[in-house]
Amino acid sequence: MNELAIRKRALHGDKLLGTFLNTGSAILAEMAGRSGFDWALLDMEHGSGSWGMLTHQLMALEGSNTAPIVRIPSIQADYFKRALDLGAHGLMVPNVNTVEEARSAVSFSRYPPHGTRGVALMNRSAHYGTKFTERLESAHENTLIIAQIESPMAIENVDAIAAVDGIDVLFVGPMDLSFCMGIPRQFDHLEYLSATHKVVEAATRHGKASGILGFAPSDIPNSYTRGFSFLAVGSDGGMVASGMKELVSANQEAIQK
Repeated sequence: MNELAIRKRALHGDKLLGTFLNTGSAILAEMAGRSGFDWALLDMEHGSGSWGMLTHQLMALEGSNTAPIVRIPSIQADYFKRALDLGAHGLMVPNVNTVEEARSAVSFSRYPPHGTRGVALMNRSAHYGTKFTERLESAHENTLIIAQIESPMAIENVDAIAAVDGIDVLFVGPMDLSFCMGIPRQFDHLEYLSATHKVVEAATRHGKASGILGFAPSDIPNSYTRGFSFLAVGSDGGMVASGMKELVSANQEAIQK
């Protein structure tokens, strides 16, 4: 299914860099693909795009070396079917707090007999039927499933979640985790650092990858040093907004001279 083998690369422990695409823009998705990211997160949980816009984003990434990963809104079977049928190479599943939720995520993403994903012949992922048999036989081996670890409950259950066959990446959501821990945005707090270290340890123990969202390029070296290998930094909306603010600021400085 996945010509870019993003799942194999992640489980191998390769250092993979991605970014969040939260505007729904196919143009910015195409730019991400041409920039050389290993993967891009098409955000259907908090992003501004619709499912129709998602289709165009996936098309924009087609042929690039950037694997399209879709973050679905929640753990519901319909979201898994739709994102995968449209051609996502993997899914990020938010708020995975229990073993049961992790198992459901895997089941919803795999065709029978490996899971309970609905079977359809005419979809974009199966090249409208021409690669249906190939997809049916290999999807469970090539679809990357990322469980987001975003709460104290998830930290408590992280070892059991990591042990679930088919959960490939444990991905820390820094904002949600810090807020749920009562230490919002205190990313250097000892309790927060201890919690994220447990994620890395659990992933390593079970042969999985661990990931985290960074907010600036300067976060990259430290994330690798802490043991994370599956990184996302920033977002398309954030980068555009930052560039615009920088331009306006430069103009204001010029006017005041």
